[in-house]
Formats: sequence, structure tokens, C-alpha cells
Amino acid sequence: QVQLVESGGGLVQPGGSLRLSCTASGRIFSINVMGWYRQAPGKERELVATITSGGSTDYADSVKGRFTVSRDNAKITVYLHMNSLKPEDTAVYYCAYSDSTYYWGKGTLVTVSS
Repeated sequence: QVQLVESGGGLVQPGGSLRLSCTASGRIFSINVMGWYRQAPGKERELVATITSGGSTDYADSVKGRFTVSRDNAKITVYLHMNSLKPEDTAVYYCAYSDSTYYWGKGTLVTVSS
């Protein structure tokens, strides 16, 4: 089992920035993928960004150039740096960890509003 604990959500004005963090614990394999998904009200969960243990990244088109995913393998922590936030970025953001199985955090709410 893997446990994921997220932090860093909150309310921010359009154009602002936030950083999300997620730390994994439990049965961690050295080769894995960690990342972020989000689910807005009335919509399906969608990929935001992922990063492999080797550092390869993948981003949704809607966040390219605004969001940056990074990780600290020693701390088993993944970060999501979000800049130039828009109201349409409002969602619950879920941390994910995957080796042969997917694990999910409980989610942290990000609200972009003036």
C-alpha cells in the first residue's frame, strides 16, 4: 500500500500562483510515476502533469507553459508549481502515484476567483 498526503491548495486570484505538494509513504518502488490530476465540478477527472522517477514529464495542453511538475526522490515528494492561474483551473487536485498499481490522494481544492 502507498499513502499520499497533499497540501497547498486554497483560494487565489486570477493570474496568481500556488504550489501543491504531495508526499508518498509506504511500499514505494524506485521506478514509479507521480503526478497530478484534477476534477472540476460536473467534469471528469483529467491529467494535469506527471513526472517519472527518471524525471520525464508530461503535461495537459491546457497547462503547458503555466504549470511545472517536479519531484524530490529522496523525500518521495512531487510538486506542482502553478502560475498564471485562471478561473478554469478551479478544481480538486489529486496526487497520484503509480508503479504497477495506481494510488490516489484525497485531493486538495484550488479555487481561482476574484
